[in-house]
Amino acid sequence: MLAALGGNTPSIPAPHIEYGRLSPMLVVFGAAVAGILVEAFVPRRHRYWTQVPLALAGLAGAFVAVVVLAAQGRAPHLELLAMESVAMDGPALFLQGVILLVAVVAVLTYAERRLEPKAGGLPADAFAAQGAATPGGEQERAAVRAGFTTTEVFPLTMFAVGGMLLFPAANDLLTMFVALEVFSLPLYLLCALARRRRLLSQEAAVKYFLLGSFASAFFLFGTALLYGYAGSVKLGDIADVVSGKAMSTPAQLSSTQSDVLLLTGLGLLAVGLLFKVAAVPFHAWTPDVYQGAPTPVTGFMAAATKVAAFGALLRLFYVAFPGLKLDWRPVMWGVAILTMVVGAVLAVTQQDVKRLLAYSSIAHAGFILTGVIALDRQGVSSVLFYLAAYSFVTLGAFAVVTLVRDSKGEATHLSSWAGLGRRSPLVAGVFALFLLAFAGIPLTSGFTGKFAVFQAAAAGGATPLVVVGVLSSAVAAFFYIRVIVLMFFSDPQPGGPTVAIPSAFTATAIGVGVLVTLGLGLLPQYFLELASKASLFAY
Repeated sequence: MLAALGGNTPSIPAPHIEYGRLSPMLVVFGAAVAGILVEAFVPRRHRYWTQVPLALAGLAGAFVAVVVLAAQGRAPHLELLAMESVAMDGPALFLQGVILLVAVVAVLTYAERRLEPKAGGLPADAFAAQGAATPGGEQERAAVRAGFTTTEVFPLTMFAVGGMLLFPAANDLLTMFVALEVFSLPLYLLCALARRRRLLSQEAAVKYFLLGSFASAFFLFGTALLYGYAGSVKLGDIADVVSGKAMSTPAQLSSTQSDVLLLTGLGLLAVGLLFKVAAVPFHAWTPDVYQGAPTPVTGFMAAATKVAAFGALLRLFYVAFPGLKLDWRPVMWGVAILTMVVGAVLAVTQQDVKRLLAYSSIAHAGFILTGVIALDRQGVSSVLFYLAAYSFVTLGAFAVVTLVRDSKGEATHLSSWAGLGRRSPLVAGVFALFLLAFAGIPLTSGFTGKFAVFQAAAAGGATPLVVVGVLSSAVAAFFYIRVIVLMFFSDPQPGGPTVAIPSAFTATAIGVGVLVTLGLGLLPQYFLELASKASLFAY
């Protein structure tokens, strides 16, 4: 029967995968798999000094691959790879480069082993001695006495980075969903692995996992509805069906043309992505997770997740749904306004440094959304630049948080930071620089980034949104300056926290943050032009 029907049976095209042009992701996933093998076969006492160089080498190799691919330059329609499921175009390569550099700095903070007291006579890091042990139980105490460390955090981070590299490059909704899960699952685990405050850390992980699962489900439901509408999950096919340009394509012929499916599917996709960028009203997880997770993980998550998620959001709106701008732009206006205002106002009430930075990140998500709404190449380039600038300020700020310590570990209550400028002028000065960058003060990367996204939004007709953004920035500047005043113009508490002297790993991470903050603030032109050149999506 199959032979008889052979003439009418459509042929299935053989898959063709361009491994060379997918090399950044393949290198990172290869390093992650190698890290798993290290955990299985290398003796425990040698794992740390094997995992750190392995992770850094994998990230460096992937970054070199990104630079080589970017230098080659190809026409946008030639950048669709792996059966058109991946787009290695300008925005994807730019964001992949940023994610890899962010990951390098994050691995340096993971590798810090001087801040925690020694366990069993051996150096300890910020992660649980044994992640599977019950907090406070005998198994955990035995692991601490033996000097165990959870070096599994390095391959977990590499898997997360691999998913983040794929997320902004995904050119169909199923690939995007797979990438979302690949980088989310390791983050859920990493959030639960704090050495101190184990219960708070595990609570944060459970909250993140449950809410993240709902967000992923929304995204998958949206994918199903859009497939029902367009007959395809490829972003380009969906765009063709929405615009009615390709009346004879298979996607067009099998589509339902139901506006209910289209708008509901788009709304569900947006919910899944807005959760990842911590936009209001999908932000509730952010303060608790940022506070409970190990601080190096918080810094990595706050920076890299935003870069990857905003990259996917840009691709979704700019490639698949530019024809629906009259439907989604008003909604994004409301989300951006709510996100800026809620993030800035609630940050004023915070008494914990990590929660304050969490609400700050929510406000910054709103600022970035103003650039997304522009819906032109200037909007794309401004968002790319802002993400790069914001990422390194965030990493540097959380790295500084790890240095202010008391007998219980990190001293994150704001009262503990009183008089820090007298106790350690250098650390307080560096943290003040990062806060000024968050506030958007001139000569810092934050000012250049905000100016770029606000200019793009105004040029795109969103001037009222820019006004709200400027007012929200003024409110945000209040609580940033309040912390600076607390550090430099308040008396230190008797018996207050101390400032630990970090190893070269954390010192390098903070130094990179300072250099990028000043470099993108004082000499931003080259990087603005680089973002502009990288602002064209494949089609």
